[in-house]
Formats: sequence, C-alpha cells, structure tokens
Amino acid sequence: MSKRRALALGCALVVCLLLAHNAYLWLGKRIAPDTDILALLPVQERDPVLQQSFTHMVDAAQQRVLILLGAPDWNEAQRAADAYQAVLAPHSDLLQPTAIGDQAQSDWLAPFQKHSLSLLSAQQDAQLRTQTARFWTDAALAKMYNAFSGPKLGAFQDDPFGLFSAWVQERAQETPVRPRDGHLFVADAERQYVLLPLTLKPGAFSLAAQEAVLPLLNRAALAAKQAAPTVQIISAGVVLHAAVAGRQASGEVSTIGIGSLIGIVLLMWLSFHSLKPIALILLSIAVGFLGALSLCWSLFGGIHLLTLVFGASLIGVAQDYGIYFLCNRLSADPGVDSYQLLKRLLPGLLLTLLTTVIGYLGLGFTPFPGLRHMAAFSAFGLVFAWLTVACWFPLLVGAGTLNSAKLVAAYDTLLLHWPRLRRNRASMAVLAAFAIVAGYGCSRLGVNDDIRLLQTPDQQLLSDQLKLGKLLDAPTPVQYFLVRGASAETVLQREESLKRKLDALIARHTISGYQALSNWVPSARTQAERRALIEEKLLADGGPLSLLAHQVGEDAAWVAAIRAHLLRAGDGMTADQFLATPAAEPWRHLWLGQVGGVYASIVALRGLDYANGGLATLQHAGDGVEGVQWVDKVSEISAVLGRYRAYMGWVLAGAYLLVFALLYPRYRRHAWRVLAPTLIATVATLALLGLAAQSLQLFHVLALMLLLGVGVDYGIFMQEHPGRANAIPWLAVGLSAANTILSFGLLGLSRTPALQAFGLTMLVGTALVWLIVPCFSTSTESCHAHSPGP
Repeated sequence: MSKRRALALGCALVVCLLLAHNAYLWLGKRIAPDTDILALLPVQERDPVLQQSFTHMVDAAQQRVLILLGAPDWNEAQRAADAYQAVLAPHSDLLQPTAIGDQAQSDWLAPFQKHSLSLLSAQQDAQLRTQTARFWTDAALAKMYNAFSGPKLGAFQDDPFGLFSAWVQERAQETPVRPRDGHLFVADAERQYVLLPLTLKPGAFSLAAQEAVLPLLNRAALAAKQAAPTVQIISAGVVLHAAVAGRQASGEVSTIGIGSLIGIVLLMWLSFHSLKPIALILLSIAVGFLGALSLCWSLFGGIHLLTLVFGASLIGVAQDYGIYFLCNRLSADPGVDSYQLLKRLLPGLLLTLLTTVIGYLGLGFTPFPGLRHMAAFSAFGLVFAWLTVACWFPLLVGAGTLNSAKLVAAYDTLLLHWPRLRRNRASMAVLAAFAIVAGYGCSRLGVNDDIRLLQTPDQQLLSDQLKLGKLLDAPTPVQYFLVRGASAETVLQREESLKRKLDALIARHTISGYQALSNWVPSARTQAERRALIEEKLLADGGPLSLLAHQVGEDAAWVAAIRAHLLRAGDGMTADQFLATPAAEPWRHLWLGQVGGVYASIVALRGLDYANGGLATLQHAGDGVEGVQWVDKVSEISAVLGRYRAYMGWVLAGAYLLVFALLYPRYRRHAWRVLAPTLIATVATLALLGLAAQSLQLFHVLALMLLLGVGVDYGIFMQEHPGRANAIPWLAVGLSAANTILSFGLLGLSRTPALQAFGLTMLVGTALVWLIVPCFSTSTESCHAHSPGP
C-alpha cells in the first residue's frame, strides 16, 4: 500500500472515530447546547469575592419564576390565580409554589421571637433614646386596651411595648407584597394582583426544562383567562428569557447553516455543472464540523448554542481550500497527477490555513469563555477541513474529471478588464481620494462597549420584567454594594455604617430602600446596645414597666415575671442562626460567608433613580466606610469590553506584522501585494462604519481580525499565479468570497447585535477584498511567486 493511500485510510479512520463520538454525544449522552448568555461574559479572575457576589445575585434570580395575575376586582384576580395554580399543581417537579398561610407565617416569626429583645426598628431605637417613661407607658396601655393599636404578635407579656411588632412592620416595608385571603397581594392604581412566586426545580438553561415549562405556563395562562377574561398576566423569570434566546439561536443556526449550504451548492453547480465537486466540498465542511464539535466538547465539557450559531458561518471559510484545489485541478494539464498538483499547491494552502487560523485565534485572546469556544471551534473546523482536502481530494479527483460551465468563462473575462494599481497619476489620484474619504469616515467613528449589545431581549418579556420590578420594588441584581471584613461581625458592623449613609439617599429619593442581612440580624455590638437600652429605658425599677404595673393594678411580682419573661428573649442572634430559618430563604443570596479568607455580604438596592444621576451618586455612597465596594456589573463588563476592544486593535496590528513575516519568505518583495487588499478593505470598512454613524465595538474589531485571515487567502490565491493570463485563481477567489459573503451575510441577519455587527463587518470587508485584490496583481506572467519579478 502506498503512503498516499495509507494517509487517506488514516484520515478515514479519524473520520469514523469522529462520527462515532458525535453519535455518542447526540444519541447516547443526549447532549444539549448551553443557552446561558452569561457564559459569554468575562470571569473576574482577579477578585474571587467579587465574582462570587455576582454569582450569588444571579443564582438567586435564576431559579425564580414570578407570575402576577391582575384584575380590577380582587375576587376576579383570585379566581384567575386559583385556575392558574390548578394547572401547575400536578407539576411540582418542575415548578414548586411558595407556601402561604397562617402556619407558614407562624413558622416564619417563631425564630425571631426567641431573640426579640435585640430587634428594634430604627424609629424605636431613636424613641428609646429621646422619649419619656410616660410615652412608653401610654404605648403599652394602648396596646393592651385598644383593638386598633396595631398587629398583635403573641401574648401581651411577649411584647408589652410593641417593640417586636414594630420591627416586624419595618421588615414588611422591604416589599409592598402583603398576605391576603391565602394569597400574596400587591396593587397599583388600576389593578389588584395576586403574586405567585414559583421555584424552578431543573436548571433554567436546560433545554428540556424550557421545552417543558413554557407550554405549562401557557396552559396555565389560558386557564386563568378562561376563569377571568379581564385578567392581566405578567410573567418574569430567567427561564423565559433563556427559552426565547434558545429558540432564536436555534432558528439562526438553521437559517445561517442551511442558507450557506444552499449558496455553496448553487454556486458550485453553476461553476462545474457536476454533483461531484458539490459532494466533495460538503464532505470537507462536514468533517470540519465533526472534528470541531468533538474536540470542543472534549476540551470544554460542553458547547454554547451561540458557538454553533457562529460555527454555522464557518461554512463560508472551510470551503476555500477545496475550491482552490478544484479550480486548479480544472485548469491543470491533464497529464499532471493530482498528487503532483497538490504538492505544487501545498505551500499556498498551508499559508492560507495558517493566516486564517491566526485570524480566528484572535478571538481566543478575549476574556470571554464563549468567544474562546467560538475561536477553538472555528480553528479546529478549519484544520479538519484542510486535512480532508489534502488527504482525500487528490485520491477522489483525477485529471479530466472536472468541467467548467459557461458562467466560469464569462466570469474569467472580467479579470482582463479589471483595473490594476500602477505608478501613474490616475492610481495616485484614486489613492489620495480614498485616503481623504477614509480619513473623514474614520474620524466620525464613535465607540459603544455596552454589554447589553450581547443580546436583544424579547420586548414583551422586557416590558413584563420592568412592570413587575416596579410593582414589587425589586432590587437590581447587577448594581449593589459588596461589604467585606475579617469576620462575620465586622461585615455586619460595616453594613450598618453603610446603611446610615444610604438612609440619607432614601430621604433624597435616590433609592427607595435597601436589602441587607443586618436588617434581620444586627451585629452583636448593636444587639448588645439595644438590649442594654431596653433594660435601662423600659425594664429598670421605677421605669415604664413599673409605671404600667401601677396603672393596671399589678404588683412587684407581676413586674418581675414580665421582666424575666422578656429577658429570656435577650439572647443574641447570629448570622448562621438566621440563615438556618425559613424566613432567611429570600435573603440568603445576600450573605456570601467566607470567601477567599474574608467574609462578605451584599447590600442590594431598591428603586434606583436612574433618570437623575442616581448611579453617579451611589458610586461614592460607600466612601469612608472600610471594606465597602460599589459594584456596577453592567459598567464593569462594558469597561472590560472597551479595554479589550482597544487591546484587540493592537493585536490586529501585531497580526498584520506576523502574517507579513509568514508571507515574506515565499513572496519576498511582492508580499505586500498579498496583504495590501485586506489592509485597505479594513480601513474602508471602518470608514464606512463611521460614515453610517455606527459605533465601533469589540465585535467589529474581532471581525476585522478574522477578515485578515480570510482576506489574505485571496491575496495568496492571486499571487500564487501572477499575471492575468490564468484566471483560475480569480475563479477560486470569486467562489470563496461569494460563499463567505453569503454565510457571514446571513450572520448579519442575527437578532443578537454583537453577532449582527460581526456578520455585517465580515460581509462588507470580504466584498471589498474581493473587489480590491485583482488591482494588486502583478503585471507580467513571469512574476512567479518563487521568483518575483519587477
């Protein structure tokens, strides 16, 4: 067996292994692509506490689904809610409702009653320091005899002065939601709503969970509307956004992938009028996809759905090597063996692979895991497609087996009439005009690094999310204060110092409130101060408790019994004790505990006033409080995008130098002709973005990085066959560019702005390279690549 056939059989064995592995992944393991958009975001590797805080905030929201059913009449809202819950009831394995009722409320309060002497509202704390004994005696008498003196939690002797009841009321002010008739109630000026908090049991980004949950919620909504036709249903939850994003990405995979394949098949048929070239090109693409998926799964343990969307555009690049070989086989002398032809083409093919992989690997320099996956997927796919061409095409395509269609001849004649850049006044005038227009366009180019460009949310879901957030006065998960300290006690004390500053911002309506663990479990120092304050101001001999006994005709024994009973509830509560209670469930995400050798917590903010510079004020609200850090994840990641946009600009410049160094040994003083079309197309693309009033973002720069790899291929194709007598490289460039434009043009149809920007940049840039590259061809046939002429 010859070495050539052994190599082809070895390649066949590898492809069989890839087929088996892909079959195992999809059919055996039943893998599902990841749809979590957060996988695209950079990881804060330098600050594990900061990263953990963001994870806490996101995870707290990730498994929560909130449903609001509103109607002008409360009874109608209840009917709708009951019908909605009836549909969900048999599916508690998917969506677990939150328990509501008298027993649940009793269980919620019980742990705090054991520590009630340490729990004071801010108002009572101030009143204890300023009010007279008579004030407190009157308050106790009102609580004893007045049916409308406020809520009564437990027996009179448990809370004679209403301290614990007032603390519970203060905690209730952290949300506008109230229990009513066995439901959770909230209202606005037009409707009364029943709130149904649901816990999603499977992962929010599981495709199986999304496929099960969404139809279930739709059936429940239909039942609610049948029970109360006027009901308004507001839904919010990460799973809903993930499902929409998943459907969108799946649709884009189909559109881009199928569209690209149809384009390739059509162009190859018009060029060769034969099924064989079509089958060979599709074979190289298929092997590229199999190899890319297998290696990416093995390396990363998963694959993101957007990686597959981006990978679908790989079709427009992976076919370049096969097209180049087939076009040269078409024009080669019938006496030339296909392996001899491959040997002649191999240096150029190797250069095209290296330059394109360099372009793709530029994405790997970013801090985004998703983009690294895209880079690896594309690079692996190109390598496998290239190997397929090198190992199988010479064996499967012999001399005289290909024929060109009339379209090829008509296209080839275009090259003879294409303008060429020369050292004359006309060329210099064109270059000068281009420099002026490009300079003006680039000067108008702005920048936009907003992280929200990563995804376009569904407008209905966004509207529901905003309305629900306003009704529930819910905190934002991406802007908060991070508090650190050497111990849990230090963290709680620093939280209390921060809250005193935030109280001033509440008075100025910069925020409507805040959520902090110290609201529920004050620091040990504060608890001790409050116990001492209560004992001094209320329980001391001759104080309000003694005066109360005198007023109601009780003796000293009664006073002693009440004092002893209250003091039994004076033990301090710790953060760990609170977190173990049912009441801590909505607040556990605020406590990070020990991370990286320090303790940390989160103070979340409600009702931020974005319109009047609220964020700018909050950035400095924690100044002067040790261990307090303002976190604005949107601004932080946007800043990272900006830094990496600038960084990748320098990487792009360095990549041009690296590619030139790779080209120079082969093309010598004509190497600039290979690189110049792509460089000019890059400048022109930036100028067009500026003239179109578009803002430059990281994904434009990443596309230009890839354009370098793709565009240089066309320069190599043309320079491998200098002069214009041989139009075959021009045909290869045209077919490759057409397919690349088609695939990335379809990526430009993506509803994800980042991918859209990437696709449109590649579309414009590739078209420009195709138009420009013949202008830099050498003027004589004698200018062979190995021995460049003048």
